Order: sequence, then structure tokens, then C-alpha cells
Amino acid sequence: MEDKILIFIPMYNCEKQIGRVLERIAQIDNYKDIFSEIIVVDNQSKDNSIECAKRTIETLQMPARILKNRENRSLGGSHKTAFLYAIEHGFDYVIVLHGDDQGDIHDIVPFILNGMYRKYDSFLGSRFDKKSTLVNYSRFRIFGNHVFNLIVSALIRKRITDLGSGLNMYKTDHLKSKFYLPFSNNLTFNVYLLLYGVYVKSHFAFFPLTWREADQVSNAKLFSQSKEILGLAIKYAISSKKVFAVTDNEFSRMTYDYDIVCDNIKGD
Repeated sequence: MEDKILIFIPMYNCEKQIGRVLERIAQIDNYKDIFSEIIVVDNQSKDNSIECAKRTIETLQMPARILKNRENRSLGGSHKTAFLYAIEHGFDYVIVLHGDDQGDIHDIVPFILNGMYRKYDSFLGSRFDKKSTLVNYSRFRIFGNHVFNLIVSALIRKRITDLGSGLNMYKTDHLKSKFYLPFSNNLTFNVYLLLYGVYVKSHFAFFPLTWREADQVSNAKLFSQSKEILGLAIKYAISSKKVFAVTDNEFSRMTYDYDIVCDNIKGD
């Protein structure tokens, strides 16, 4: 590939799924020619996630590293670790693929091969696109998400079909200003990213996903999380400038350091 593409896999207690996620990547024809490197960022897992990921990486001889956050920084904090890593190591794009095996890396590969991803600063997977396929997703949750997306779209005056799935792609040039460092490290991080894209009028688009629920355990508290996201969207609607006025806070002052606990990459 002309572009240097990094796959970032955030992982927290994914010992049952992480092997499958890595194996799906390895199943792609000539995947080492498409993706330059894979990093698994472990967020202080309490199970055998690291051991499972390491075994798969070594068995399949994948160009991958496992980074372990020195403290639990939630999903947003792991994103920051990976974004900073991508900038430091000169990657052109970062793909975010959650380690719980709900999303499938194969869904984005056609858009990489045809070069469509280059049109966008953010190329975002959407579980609720008309062409998406949902497996074991309740009708109640599907309906609720569609309604919620419509409400948020009306508030921010921009049509969106997903507030944050587990498969997204970002242009590193878009991330180099590190605008995301003051964003909350919790599960609203993706929403902040999306709203910022709307705010600065960056180029972004959604693509359909195959999304499944099987043996995953969600870390999201549905109603409290929805309330927080809705509150953020309302604040954005009232004054988008105020939402992004904070550039220095407890999150921006954190050091997103890590230890490399598995290195299967020759050279650097």
C-alpha cells in the first residue's frame, strides 16, 4: 500500500474474543501489504487477554505489538495512546477495531483497496446504515438507536447514523493537532470526535457494518451513557464553541504512557 496504515485494537477483558479478532485480520489476502502494523492496547485487563493476544500474534507471525497502559484510562484514553503512537511512528491512517469481536475488519477492506478512504479525515463504521447487518441485536435497541440518532442529528444539524461504533478510520494529519487530548476518556470520547468533525467542517462519511453480539460483555451503562451523550449534544446545539473551548484540563495533562509487553515487529 502507498499509505502506511496502523490497526489499533483497544482491549479490556477480551480473552474470549481477541484471538478471533486477530485471526480475522490474518485471513485477509495479503493483509501485511495492506496494513503496516497492528497494536493491541490493553487497558489493565483482569483476565488473560494479554496472554491470548500474544499467543495468537506469535503463532500467526503478525506484525504486531501489545501495549499495556500503565493505568486504566478507559476507552478514550486508549484511543489517545494509539493516536499519539501513530503520530510518533509516522503512520498515515489509523484504523480502530475493538477487541471484543463485534465488528469485522473485512467490512472496511474494500474501501481501502479502492482508495475511497482517502477522501475523508474520518471514515466511520455505522451499525445503523441501511446496508448494515445486525446479528443478535434486539429490535428494541435498534429502534432506540435510530430514534436517538435522529434526535442528535437534529440538535447538531448534521445527519449521522452512528454515534460511535467499534470500527473507524482516521487520517493522521487530522489528528496531529491533538485536539482530542482534553476530551473525556470515557465512552463519550467517540461522540466528542464526531462533534469536533462537525464543528470544524472536516470531511467524514459513514460506511455499513456487519455487527454481531455473541459472547461480548458491554462496559456501557445504557441509560446513564445516553443521558450524558444527549446532554453533550444539547450543549453543542446551544454553543458549539463552548464545548471545544477547553484546551487544558485533567485529561490533557495526563501522560498516556505504556509498556510494550509483546513485540513481534522486526526493527522500528
